[in-house]
Amino acid sequence: MPRENYRVCLCWRRIFKTRVVEPPADVKDAFYSFSPSGMMTVDDLLRFLIQHQGQKNATMKDAQAIFDTLKHLSVFQRRELHLDAFFRYLLGDLNLAHPPPSKHYFLFTGHNSYLTGNQFSSKSSVEPIKGALLRGVRVIELDLWPSSNGKDVKVCHGRTLPSSVGLQKCLQAIKENAFKTSEYPVVITFEDHLNPNLQKKVAKMVTETFGDMLYTNETENLEQFLSPESLKKTVLISTKPPKEFQNTEGEEVSENGSETQTNERESSSQWNPPEDGEHIEDEDEEKVVPEYRHIIAIHAGKLKGGLENWLSDDPNKARRLSLSEQELENAVKTHGTKTVMFTQTNLLRVYPKGMRVGSSNYNPFVRWIHGAQMVAFNMQGHGKHLWMMQGMFKANGGCGYVKKPDFLLQRGPNDEVFDPSVPPNVKTILKGKVILGEGWRQDFHHTAFDCFSPPDFKTEIGIAGAPADKVVKYTATIDDDWLPVWNEEFEFQLRVPELAVPWIKVLESDAGGSDFGGQACLPVSELRTGIRAVPLHDKKGNRYNHVRLLLSIKFEVPL
Repeated sequence: MPRENYRVCLCWRRIFKTRVVEPPADVKDAFYSFSPSGMMTVDDLLRFLIQHQGQKNATMKDAQAIFDTLKHLSVFQRRELHLDAFFRYLLGDLNLAHPPPSKHYFLFTGHNSYLTGNQFSSKSSVEPIKGALLRGVRVIELDLWPSSNGKDVKVCHGRTLPSSVGLQKCLQAIKENAFKTSEYPVVITFEDHLNPNLQKKVAKMVTETFGDMLYTNETENLEQFLSPESLKKTVLISTKPPKEFQNTEGEEVSENGSETQTNERESSSQWNPPEDGEHIEDEDEEKVVPEYRHIIAIHAGKLKGGLENWLSDDPNKARRLSLSEQELENAVKTHGTKTVMFTQTNLLRVYPKGMRVGSSNYNPFVRWIHGAQMVAFNMQGHGKHLWMMQGMFKANGGCGYVKKPDFLLQRGPNDEVFDPSVPPNVKTILKGKVILGEGWRQDFHHTAFDCFSPPDFKTEIGIAGAPADKVVKYTATIDDDWLPVWNEEFEFQLRVPELAVPWIKVLESDAGGSDFGGQACLPVSELRTGIRAVPLHDKKGNRYNHVRLLLSIKFEVPL
């Protein structure tokens, strides 16, 4: 058995044996329950998949495919699996806790998609755009401003310090990466600060860059939005059809609600779009460059007046409304059900408040439970809220679109809709067990967590979702072991399982503090029952090569 040396106080060494992970009791019980002879046949494996793992539609072909894959492992013998081969299968990618792809939606939405870091001084680049698209993001935001000479269009964050990047480079990056991860449509939201001449230039760039990929309306306004399935491999532009060119100086309020000071050199030709609260009059739209108006597939803007008007519904015109996270929080205090009703026929986009200079994010679930389809996030950072966002959009095969729960789409006989302020009864109980973990020894240096001994791992597991479902639980700490075995059970009573995302975080904990050992977030709507492998990810959401947990998962109906 291999050994590891750890220096202690530079004067003596502690030697620890490196264990090989062995099948735990849950795995042994499952194996011998379906393999009375001590070896598992294809027929035995199929019965295990159907009866223990809950895969009711599993076929002999599925079981045979698992056998064919395991033939490449040294632990595979003849036409049967022994216990170790079965254990390796359970820990492998063929047995993940969330399934491969299946088929109103929530959209994976980015905010200021061109920024490489914070909102104030980081660079603008096409690289964050590429990275977001490759992670499955389907909504890209670009802020359009005139260049210093007033002849070109640049993408940058208003009058802050970040550098700019050319619009053409951004459009080309979107075209080249839009459908590498997902075939479902990409929406580009423009925050427009341009005069008509530059709008005409933008229309030409967009049309020439995307060609047949660009979706344009045959009519002036859509009565309802089309399904993602019908728009595969298309690009849609969404922005406010702006008012006529204004030759004025001063401050303006952008679609994101941030005040921006007009550059003196550009003041004579600066385009001042209407505030979000202003009504977009037909006579104003007529003065917009027709080529630019033609490329706008999804119209955005607020109606004149306050919140009551913003959330009003026009049965003949679907539109997109943008609210800051604070505006949405204030809106749902008095207009919760009206917000849900609005999102049944219109798009609602929520974006981070301006104080999030460090590109942090907010809790997305308050927005989702009120029906908001575009919950815009800063993708360039990391943290628990971004992990939850990434976890939610692992659903539906990671295509960037997740169907909204039926309860957000339904109306009663008196036109009533779901009221998020009233906690529903418990619908399902998630029960499980954190069995063990492995892979840190392969992905980390042996002194990564502790210079003097193997790591001391503990696990946090909780539910992110509706306020009534939020809870966190903890396992014990397993000292001095690269292969921690916890065998600790957990139970969560879920009132809104459709929006629940179980999250797991592993920490290495000792007297000196805690070190990060991996995280995973998975939508409960797609969790598979049985004994399942859960790969862990780093702080930025990148999957480790080997680190994973083995969990037991099952659902029960409350009494």
